[in-house]
Parts: sequence; structure tokens; C-alpha cells
Amino acid sequence: MKKITLLVLMFNMIAVLTFAQSDKKTIKKTITYDEFKNHVYYIASDELEGRDLPSKGLEKAGEYISNEFKKYGVKQVSGLTGYYQQVPFKSVEPANKGSIVVGDKTLEYEKNFLLMDGSNTELNATYVYANYGMGDDLKDLDVEGKIVVALCGNGEDESPRTWFGLSTDKKKDLKEKGAIALIEIYQSAQLPWSMLTRYFTGNKRVMVDDGEGEDTDFAHIWLSTEDKQAVKMLQQKDQAMSITVEGMKVEKFTSPNVVGWVEGSDPVLKNEFVVYGAHYDHVGIGEPNEEGDNIYNGTRDNAIGTSSVISLAKNIATYPTKRSALFILFTGEEKGLLGSSYFVENPPIPLDKMVYCLNIDSGGYNSTEIVTVMGLYRTTVTPLIEKSCKKFKLKVIDDPAPEQNLFDRSDNVNFAKKGIPAPTFSLGYTAFDDAIFKYYHQAADNPDSVDYDYLYKYCRSFMLTARSIANMPEKPFWTEGDKYYEAGVELYK
Repeated sequence: MKKITLLVLMFNMIAVLTFAQSDKKTIKKTITYDEFKNHVYYIASDELEGRDLPSKGLEKAGEYISNEFKKYGVKQVSGLTGYYQQVPFKSVEPANKGSIVVGDKTLEYEKNFLLMDGSNTELNATYVYANYGMGDDLKDLDVEGKIVVALCGNGEDESPRTWFGLSTDKKKDLKEKGAIALIEIYQSAQLPWSMLTRYFTGNKRVMVDDGEGEDTDFAHIWLSTEDKQAVKMLQQKDQAMSITVEGMKVEKFTSPNVVGWVEGSDPVLKNEFVVYGAHYDHVGIGEPNEEGDNIYNGTRDNAIGTSSVISLAKNIATYPTKRSALFILFTGEEKGLLGSSYFVENPPIPLDKMVYCLNIDSGGYNSTEIVTVMGLYRTTVTPLIEKSCKKFKLKVIDDPAPEQNLFDRSDNVNFAKKGIPAPTFSLGYTAFDDAIFKYYHQAADNPDSVDYDYLYKYCRSFMLTARSIANMPEKPFWTEGDKYYEAGVELYK
């Protein structure tokens, strides 16, 4: 029995190595250095004006991607409009005035609180304190017709991004129970109040339009701990409160995720899909630098990733893998992972058919000898990633800055939350240093500022990794014990 097992393992290894060598040849045949470079140059060109959401430049980028898909023979997904999954958005011009009055305390808009969701508001009601405002916290609490005061988050995760996601669930639950507003007490070392206010009051905000928000009287507020006496009072006793918010304006629009697919070649495995994703938006036009350049081209973040997915689409359309391929270029990543969030909530293909998501995204690089993978050891395909990159003389490392929580800061995390194994393939960096910040979300990040010899190897290592996962005999999965492992078990039964 042991001999048979060893023989099976040996044959599997030989098969994997043979496929890897064959796959490397298909990559060489389908994507040239100049073709890849031309993709990057166009997507990061001044003509596209930084691909902000919404903008004509982002529209042009979407058209470019869909035209490339069509040219390669990538299929359209049934139920979508061509290659487009239109995502409904709303652009919100922040309020400019407001107050919360409770007892002898008057709290000021911006200094003490921010409206995170809702519209111009005028409320007079009783408030109740509900700890974190979820689960057992609400078990014996009457919130009908009342304002609920709670702490941000759940007491476990310290990420403000995660808190905002949890707030969505809190709001839904509280509205069902008859509450009329939610005030969450905010205190975070990761994102100080001064930075939060600059984001939420300085510019228009973009968010997915769920048909609620400005169409409902339900207000969602984050309250700073600046006035400690007021915070203490809100946590101890219930009394009358008035809330006024003025000056908010809302506009609606749509922007597409660009989606295409290629059917797998294996009669059984073709029923499983591997997702290859990258966001194609960036931050648009901003403050000019010393050279007077005000276009934030987003070459590293994420024209390179977008170009790599386009290149992979050509390759797999020409040489299909055993599993089917689903290519998704996400809109709205820079506004809060919005396009991918919408996609997983409105999937045109059942989520349990998607067995893996290989996301490609980056903030920059400071080494041309490595690839950095966020979540390298969190799924069962680690050896395939390492071997694929080694074929192009690149070493793979795991995230060297775990304190930045980068795994949960790109589109992959929305798939991970649903249970789909989903790391992020990133340019090689060893630390968040000056070499990264020189270009990250800066006007200097133009297509002339990068090393295309390195990037071409990087793109091909991504493509070989993608093909290796799509052709592996066993189904990829989370490493046991990962925080998303149980979600995967639930998704795939």
C-alpha cells in the first residue's frame, strides 16, 4: 500500500512539473514584452487622468479592457451587459453643519461627530446604550423608535475598515428592530480622528447605492471621544437627544466591473472556476508635485495588475486550463473595495463554483528579485506559487508588514469573507519604506518610472501561478486554522 501511495505521489509530481514546463511555453507564445508594456503604458497614461471613480478616464479603461477581451475570444458572462457588471454608486457631498444635543452638552459636526450614512437629518428621540450593538447586546433591549448608542466594532478586530463593515450589519439589524439611528463611539490608534475627518469631510465620498442611505431616515454616526464627559454620559444613562445634520448632497451613477470567462478543458474540472482579479481604478487628479504634474497615473497601483490579468486572459483564451477561468477587473477599489463587494453580493456565477481567487494588486516595490504574496501560507497552493515564480528567477516572500493588515485591504478579502481562498499577488517589497511612499498614490507613479524587465518577469510568474492552480488535480483550499477556513467549509459544504 505504501509503495502504491508513493507511486501515485511521484506520478502527480511529474504531472505537475510537466504541466508547469508546458504552461511556461504557452506564456512565452501569447504575451510579449512589448505587448505587456503597451498595456501598462495605456492604462497608466495621462489620457486616462488617473482613472478616478467616476471619470471619463475610468470609462476609457473599462472600454479598453472589454475590447481586449473581445479580441482574444474571452466569453461574456450570461446575465451581464456585454462584459460589464454595472455597479450602482452614489456620490455624496458631505454635510457642512450639524449638532448633537444631549442634556447640557452640544456636540459639533466634524469636531465631535461625522455622518457615515444617511442624509440631512433632524431627529428628536430617546437614546439607549447597547455596548457593541449586536448579538446578545440587543437581547433584552427595547430599541423601537430610539437612537442606539454603541461602540465601534465587535471588541475583537481593531481595524476601522472592519468596523465599517460591521456597521452595515448593525444598521440592518437595528432597522429591523425599529431603531431610527445608530451612533457608534469611535476610538482608533490605526486611524486617528483627524485623518478620518479629512477623508469624510474634505471631498465627495463614493459608495455602493443599496437603495437606502439618503432614501431613509436612518442616520449612522461615528462619534469621537474628544468630549470624554459626553461619551461617559452616553454610556451610562438614557435620555432625550436631538440630532441635526445639514448640507449633504447626493448624486447617483454607475461604473462597471469588467468580467469575462473561458471554459475549462477538463470535462469535470471545468465546472470549477478560478477567479483572476485586479482593480483598474485609481485616485485621479490631485495636488501637483514640484514638477507641476497633478495626474496620479497609478502605474504600480494598479495598471500593472490590470495588464497582467489582461495578458492572462489572452493566454487562457488561447490555451484553456482544466478549470474554467473568470476574469474580473474591479471598479471602486480605491473607494473602499466597492466593486468586489458588490460582485460577491451579486455573483453572476454561484460563489461555491469559485474555488480560488488570485488577486493581483500592489502599492509598489523596492526589490526586483522577489514577489510578495499577501497570504502566501494561508492556502494550500504555496508550493505552486513558489515553483511558478522560481521559473522566472523570482523568490516569493510572505507579507513583511503584517501590522499593515494588507491581506484585508484589497479586493481579495471580499472573496475570503465568503470562504473562497484568496491571496494577493503583489510586487516585491520588503518594508514600507521611502521607495514605496515615493510613488504610492503620488503623481510620480507614471509609466516611465518602472523597471519593465522586472515587471515582465513578474507578470509571467503571475500567469504561470494562475495556470498551475487551474490545472492542479486536487481542489485548492484554506490552510486549516485560518480565520476564513470555517467560512470555506460552510461555502463548499
